[in-house]
Amino acid sequence: MKKNTRISIIFLTGFMTLFSGVSAFAQAWPARTIIRIVVPYPPGGASDVTARLLAMKLTDSLKQSVVVENKPGANGILALELVAKSPADGYTLLMANLGPNAINAGVYQKLPYDSVKDFTPIVLTTVVPLVVLVTNSLPVKNMRELISYAKANPTKLTFASAGNGASNHLAGEMIKSMAGIEMTHVPYKGDSPGMPDVISGTVSMMFPTIIAGLPNVKSGSMRPIAVTGAKRSSSLPDIPTVSESGIPGFEAVSWGGLMGPAGMPADIVKRLNAETIRILKLPDIAERMSSLGADIVGSSPEEFDKYLRAEISKWGKVARENNIRLD
Repeated sequence: MKKNTRISIIFLTGFMTLFSGVSAFAQAWPARTIIRIVVPYPPGGASDVTARLLAMKLTDSLKQSVVVENKPGANGILALELVAKSPADGYTLLMANLGPNAINAGVYQKLPYDSVKDFTPIVLTTVVPLVVLVTNSLPVKNMRELISYAKANPTKLTFASAGNGASNHLAGEMIKSMAGIEMTHVPYKGDSPGMPDVISGTVSMMFPTIIAGLPNVKSGSMRPIAVTGAKRSSSLPDIPTVSESGIPGFEAVSWGGLMGPAGMPADIVKRLNAETIRILKLPDIAERMSSLGADIVGSSPEEFDKYLRAEISKWGKVARENNIRLD
């Protein structure tokens, strides 16, 4: 056998061995013991609940442990930086959310991650409308009455939020802009600290997610006058949307989704997408999500990417027009 022929055979054999090894590695996923879903918030919130439900069901279907790792702090920046800098091998995932993944891009000049380039969209899991809750002493029963009241009393209305740059802060600013009214923003460190002040009438209103606001609606401690989604919520079917009751075209929802670091293998993304959509359709999961006021989506990765880009653009515009900066 000629020397050049022997070299070619050796090279080809080595290449085929390397290729088959890479292929086997990809096909073997998940081969390691633990897959983690990083949540940018403390335990107990909507993102955490969704992540834990997915982790439980994925553990069953993937035959590997899927665990939730809560990494709160810095408006979600710590969690997103961690995931963005992790290997794109399918063992570190992110429970993505409106604030850290879309709003932060508009309110921070410098972030340790790029909201689009540093992540792989897998599936948009849920959208969660906000609910407009007013103090019971405010003489309004719907959005039209609220707008009329605001125009007649331009310095009286205040609204609580979960903090400067939070989704319900920007939602309030968008209501002001689209309705042409004035309201004074009162930031708190989360929705819960602001609720007693709205209940007492110290603050006029707030816009928590339906998940957070539903207990106050059921107890009658605050009055719901609208929901902020494109359609009415199954949790509050008698409450109209903001769009149909005073501000046409208005939509502001929180959302959650599964992502990974940029460059994840397509076959892993495809499998995680299919498994997650299957899980979201399970009767017990669908019932649990509905009870929390969340609407299940279950998108393709491409649809999630398109949705994320639109959200970044939308909320970036609101932040710029209202001069909202956090650094």
